Amino acid sequence: MTTPRPKTRQSTRRRRDFPADPALETMMKTFTLPTVPAELHWHVPPVDWRFDPATGLAITAGPKTDLFSDPGGAVVIDNAPCALMTPPDPSFLLSAKVSVGFASTYDAGALQIRVSEDRWAKLCFEYSPQGQPMVVSVVNRGVSDDCNSVVIDGAEVYLRMARTPRTLAFHYSTDGRFWHFVRYFSLGLTDVLRAGFSAQSPTGAACRAVFTEISYRAGTLADNRSGE
Repeated sequence: MTTPRPKTRQSTRRRRDFPADPALETMMKTFTLPTVPAELHWHVPPVDWRFDPATGLAITAGPKTDLFSDPGGAVVIDNAPCALMTPPDPSFLLSAKVSVGFASTYDAGALQIRVSEDRWAKLCFEYSPQGQPMVVSVVNRGVSDDCNSVVIDGAEVYLRMARTPRTLAFHYSTDGRFWHFVRYFSLGLTDVLRAGFSAQSPTGAACRAVFTEISYRAGTLADNRSGE
């Protein structure tokens, strides 16, 4: 639990173990962020969440939560909490600084984009089996194509997705200015999709991911490889 915040600070918070209030439950399925131009909906609700302008969006995933479809068929799971919005622009960039309270293998905070239940992608800041924070991407077109990219020295990193009607590009940055290429791919030509923020704890009891410096802008990159 966080300490009580000053009354002058505006914040939004929801714990799922509070007594049920139908009106409140309906209201708290959606929320807005100052730098995101559309309402976010909880596609999968978290154990706990909070937004504060000073500290960002915090999402806590419960135990055994993940979004993954094993190519070998052993695991198909879609219960990682995620808050998603429908972008108003056909081409856009969404980024955030992501910090994660790593405790168990595959704990992660992620940017997520969904076209359908079997067409989606996520860019994760994830705890590897070797006990190292890493940038990891997963692209799912029926089954998941999972790729570890680079080890990060620290508990935070900037993640970004860049979308056009035909393509998607993932990048990461250690300073929020110089971006490194992770992946360039397509989920197919579509006018309907959702994008947003997620946390997961596939092998652990819980994982808290915090998203700060959240940025959305309409437009495209001049060069997907360089990230400029």
